[in-house]
Amino acid sequence: MRQLLLALIATGAVAAGAPALAQRQSADDTKWITVCVSDNKDEGQSAPVVLKYCTCMNNKMSNNETRSITQWEKANPNAQEACSKEAGWGR
Repeated sequence: MRQLLLALIATGAVAAGAPALAQRQSADDTKWITVCVSDNKDEGQSAPVVLKYCTCMNNKMSNNETRSITQWEKANPNAQEACSKEAGWGR
């Protein structure tokens, strides 16, 4: 139930986000961002911080990428660090 609630919050936040962001996000992007939010739900960050981090990571990835955000971030520590900073992760 908690995972479903977090996924709904993430989906709602993506849908209710800034119009420019909403225009750039496809249904596939939303799906991967929601998975990333779920993967990071127990990392001790607020939902908005996790959502911003996952959205940033998704935006840095190629549209042809087949790995999940969580898989991709492990191979791209510079992107992970930049998105963590942008999202305010750890504050």
